[in-house]
Amino acid sequence: MAMVVKAVLVAVVAVAALAQLTVAVDHQVGGSGATWATSGGYDSWSGKQKFSPGDSLVFSYSPAHDVVEVSKADYDACTASKVVARYTGGKTTVKLTTAGKRYFICSITGHCDAGMKLQVNVAAATAAPTKPRGQRSVAPVAAPAPAPEGSATDEQLPTVSSPTGTPTPSSPSGSGAASIGASAAVALAMGMAVALAI
Repeated sequence: MAMVVKAVLVAVVAVAALAQLTVAVDHQVGGSGATWATSGGYDSWSGKQKFSPGDSLVFSYSPAHDVVEVSKADYDACTASKVVARYTGGKTTVKLTTAGKRYFICSITGHCDAGMKLQVNVAAATAAPTKPRGQRSVAPVAAPAPAPEGSATDEQLPTVSSPTGTPTPSSPSGSGAASIGASAAVALAMGMAVALAI
């Protein structure tokens, strides 16, 4: 019975760690506490971020500004001739629903030229890691069925070990993914330690 409880706890911790990897992020445009203003530097900031489908951009700005989503050509020319969406009011949250590049400017005359422009590259969802070439696949080993009550104790059950040579999945790339992956690994290790201590 103790083995079943341990297995269930390990599974719960693993699911919680994986759920942590898929949490959407709200990105304050320009960084924590920054505002959408003519000070610029937004492309430098966005180049250091990892944007994924499901994340959001949060623009904070004075009523003297706006946020306009435009085409690449309008972004390059600092014009709003083909507006995708226009936002006003001082605080705007834009959901990044799909992979691809998005372009934003302030349409007030001179503001885009003064630095109020932002391009964001939303990365495509990553696929599950594949087996490297030349490595054999190892079939999973089924866990032994629990013994009927009264037939054996945990001490009498055979020891089952995992097969060797299983490929290790590669970790996701990017600064945010590395820290999330590390925290998920720590959470998983802590959960396994608790489960084994029971």
